[in-house]
Amino acid sequence: MLLHLGAVKGGLGALMLRRVCLLSRHAHSYSQSVEHQPIKKVMVANRGEIAIRVFRACTELGIRTVAVYSEQDTGQMHRQKADEAYLIGKGLPPVSAYLHIPDIIRVAKENNVDAIHPGYGFLSERSDFAQACADAGVRFIGPSPEVVRKMGDKVEARALAIQAGVPVVPGTDGPITSLKEAEDFAKTYDFPIIFKAAYGGGGRGMRVVRNYEVRSHSWGPSCTRLDVGYENAGTVEFLVDKNGKHYFIEVNSRLQVEHTVTEEITDVDLVHAQLRICEGRSLPELGLKQDKIRINGSAIQCRVTTEDPARGFQPDTGRLEVFRSGEGMGIRLDSASAFQGALISPHYDSLLVKVISSGKDLPTAATKMNRALAEFRIRGVKTNIPFLQNVLSNHQFLYGTVDTQFIDENADLFHLKPVQNRAQKLLHYLGHLMVNGPATPIPVKAKPSDTDPVIPTVPIGEPPLGFRDVLLKEGPEGFARAVRQHKGLLLMDTTFRDAHQSLLATRVRTHDLKKIAPFVAHNFNNLFSLENWGGATFDVAMRFLWECPWRRLQELRALMPNVPFQMLLRGANAVGYTNYPDNAVFKFCEVAKENGMDVFRVFDSLNYLPNMLLGMEAAGSAGGVVEAAISYTGDVSDPMRQKYSLEYYTQLAEELVKAGTHILAIKDMAGLLKPEASKILIGTLRDRFPEVPIHVHTHDTAGAGVAAMLACAEAGADIIDVAVDSMAGMTSQPSMGAVVACTKGTELDTGISLEKVFDYSEYWEVARGLYAPFDCTATMKSGNADVYENEIPGGQYTNLHFQAHSMGLGNKFKEVKKAYAEANKILGDLIKVTPSSKIVGDLAQFMVQNSLTREKVEERADELSFPLSVVEFLQGHIGIPHGGFPEAFRSKVLKSLPRIEGRPGASLPPMDFQALESGLKAAHGSDITTEDVMSAAMYPKVFQEFKEFTATFGPVDCLNTRLFLEGPKIAEEFQVELEKGKTLHIKALALGDLNKAGQREVFFELNGQLRSVLVKDTQAMKEMHFHPKALKDVIGQVVKQGQKVEKGQPLCVLSAMKMETVVNSPMDGIIVKLHVNPDSTLEGDDLIMEITAEQ
Repeated sequence: MLLHLGAVKGGLGALMLRRVCLLSRHAHSYSQSVEHQPIKKVMVANRGEIAIRVFRACTELGIRTVAVYSEQDTGQMHRQKADEAYLIGKGLPPVSAYLHIPDIIRVAKENNVDAIHPGYGFLSERSDFAQACADAGVRFIGPSPEVVRKMGDKVEARALAIQAGVPVVPGTDGPITSLKEAEDFAKTYDFPIIFKAAYGGGGRGMRVVRNYEVRSHSWGPSCTRLDVGYENAGTVEFLVDKNGKHYFIEVNSRLQVEHTVTEEITDVDLVHAQLRICEGRSLPELGLKQDKIRINGSAIQCRVTTEDPARGFQPDTGRLEVFRSGEGMGIRLDSASAFQGALISPHYDSLLVKVISSGKDLPTAATKMNRALAEFRIRGVKTNIPFLQNVLSNHQFLYGTVDTQFIDENADLFHLKPVQNRAQKLLHYLGHLMVNGPATPIPVKAKPSDTDPVIPTVPIGEPPLGFRDVLLKEGPEGFARAVRQHKGLLLMDTTFRDAHQSLLATRVRTHDLKKIAPFVAHNFNNLFSLENWGGATFDVAMRFLWECPWRRLQELRALMPNVPFQMLLRGANAVGYTNYPDNAVFKFCEVAKENGMDVFRVFDSLNYLPNMLLGMEAAGSAGGVVEAAISYTGDVSDPMRQKYSLEYYTQLAEELVKAGTHILAIKDMAGLLKPEASKILIGTLRDRFPEVPIHVHTHDTAGAGVAAMLACAEAGADIIDVAVDSMAGMTSQPSMGAVVACTKGTELDTGISLEKVFDYSEYWEVARGLYAPFDCTATMKSGNADVYENEIPGGQYTNLHFQAHSMGLGNKFKEVKKAYAEANKILGDLIKVTPSSKIVGDLAQFMVQNSLTREKVEERADELSFPLSVVEFLQGHIGIPHGGFPEAFRSKVLKSLPRIEGRPGASLPPMDFQALESGLKAAHGSDITTEDVMSAAMYPKVFQEFKEFTATFGPVDCLNTRLFLEGPKIAEEFQVELEKGKTLHIKALALGDLNKAGQREVFFELNGQLRSVLVKDTQAMKEMHFHPKALKDVIGQVVKQGQKVEKGQPLCVLSAMKMETVVNSPMDGIIVKLHVNPDSTLEGDDLIMEITAEQ
């Protein structure tokens, strides 16, 4: 008898499972092994890892091998490892094939098989299979049929143990047949009790009447041999109590799954021994005497399976896109079909590979195992490796004190470290681009430039001190004093935000901002601030660039520690387009300040004072510099335009200064400030507030931006906004270089080197070419002075251009601009800045699209399906406009819809951040940060989609911009730096043909190794028929075919860019046909649905 001794040599737990390996051959053998009969050919009636394990032992002994396989296993490795392989169970279900005894015996007889090894599982403990082998004259590598039967009957095995004097757990003498018998037993012995199937069940046949059952593998001392004529290998299982007493459970009359542990610590090849015993050899002949068996150190076996511990070890299936195993000293691998490209079937055991580590003691073996598991790279399916690593790091496990409640009492075992899988995810993203084109909407058909910008030379060392150092030392009030006392004109650079929002649809990526950031820190340290965050950049980062806006802020802050950062805060709307609870705005500002934000430009799209005051209070309480911004419209130099007069702006400024703003700003978002108006407005404000710094923002749409800003400076403005030359002009800000040059040598000298401006501009001139698909110059070749008439804000001017093209109105942009002016009048002449500007723009495009004049809109207001933004504005969702709403129009549109009085967010209940965080962690894992919570608070749906995207495609922000937008060309080689010291070398090799599942295989070389990914061809999928998948959180269809509808009832929502339009039913009737699905792409005049009047 050979003891199965292993890793843990003792236990302090209340109850522990121990297994003892039994290897026996004695005088009472049955006839097949009385004399030595060499085996020449062995069949393994099994699959996977155990079949390969036996084949290897046979090959080492010079024995020919035969595999059997089911129809589902044609690609499995065990079939290839054998000398011969034959199909069994044709037409049968997957498991049934390996249980079909007649077929297995037939193959054995037809191919002159001498002996059959059953492995474990399937037929390994079936006495009828052992008997069938004997009847066919084929040796069964295991105990005799009678012994298999006795050991398989757990009741009889228990009786034999009692007869042999082996301690057993108290239990019934035979199978119970009624509930009363169970109740009587429980009364006698108390709980817990175990119900166990009389004929076993592989662990699944045991049920504990109490809420635990965990089987912890531990190996113990010898037991009395059961005198049943046992021959060959087997395993005796015991329970061990806290006093070290052993209680017999059962015998497994086969090779155990964990036999590798015994082999490693005893240097005995159990399969070799099984084969030799089957040939008729005795244990002494094999050198296996009990007193000669020595235990050498400890060993651990880990079954690496395709099971997800986070989902109750639910098996995962799919294709192994990557498989790289851990190896090295002290590691043994017994694999199944683990290789790149392997398909993991749902039909069989989820084992990929058994990893066995050995060392001088348990901690050493555990260290080796941990290291080996960390080396594994398995991609394409979930595995249990993170769970195994947690077990191997658990002190209770390492000190051998585990018991049957080990897992229940260690919930931290399920705190799983997420697998990064960055390289393979990036290959998926690149493959998706190669198959389906850009992952972000492209407004125009233009290719990104192949040329990357050259980064100007940056001095070594820390950048010089800047205005941020003043802020950190003196605080917001001291900072404001220093600005007011500064000699010369100060500049805010908008290149990092508003400039690219205006010219490049907000699409500039952190990747390109980071490259030039150190140069700016070293050469533009005397900037008042750098605008780089907030406004539209926040949601666009997640929505279209698939990057975290907070990470952008953090990374730029690290690269530019000396220049104050400035953001755009939409008052009570924070960085969103809707109302938020007050505590959400306060929390957002707090987190922004903690991440490096300094100056908060607070505005409201309607100059609605209650909204502005909330934003100012939130920014101020966070410790930020409060810059209250008055949005400018109209013309204070025109005495005929009195709604937004000089008195209006002065009174509003008075309220803001009284509220404690550190800096007063004029936000001229459409570029309407003419030089004369600039002198009047800024001169008046300077006289009225001599101690308060004044900051002016404008756009250069009409081409008069530089002149207007110089006029502001001469009238007393302390700071003006500019953009570097190659990112200036048109709908962006005035040119930095022009202002620097024009003020040089005067009292307004900026102190900025013109040569450095040129270097800075050269970088952006080339970088801008990377964003050619978004460049406004693709459709707009110049600015236009008609902005003084239509008053379209700079950023919106660009967006309207793209939006008009996307809706088929590109040739009608002139009409759109005229309609914008008319729409503004319909809505009562609004301050126009996000989101109020969007409302006017949505109405303008609605008018052009439906050929409506102002008169028609006002006349038919009660029957038209207006854009959702217009309806919500009239309800009061963004506040109350100066002068109030156009009540006649409002009443027609709203009818009986509810109206909001006062500040919209005032009535909202506080946001529960703790509940939000818990929900996010449940959905996306435990690595959710405070910043993530705020992103979800601002944009729940956008954040959800962002997390789903990054979970699928990984850190795409590390790709260069051309690769990010259009992917690599075939045969292109490139490098991707994941992090410092970790660089991927990638080559795009080929694009495969379309398969039956609508996929294409895309081939890459990654770090010198072949990799491939399967990518769904979205265009081909539209033409192929597949079982429909569930859609979640889709904006679109809200009615169904056959549904009754009433006149004015919402039917569906159409979305173009950021504009959403609710389509209302024009009549009472029934939907007889739908021509669209959620996410359908439509063009002008496309039919959406058909409605017939109800009879």
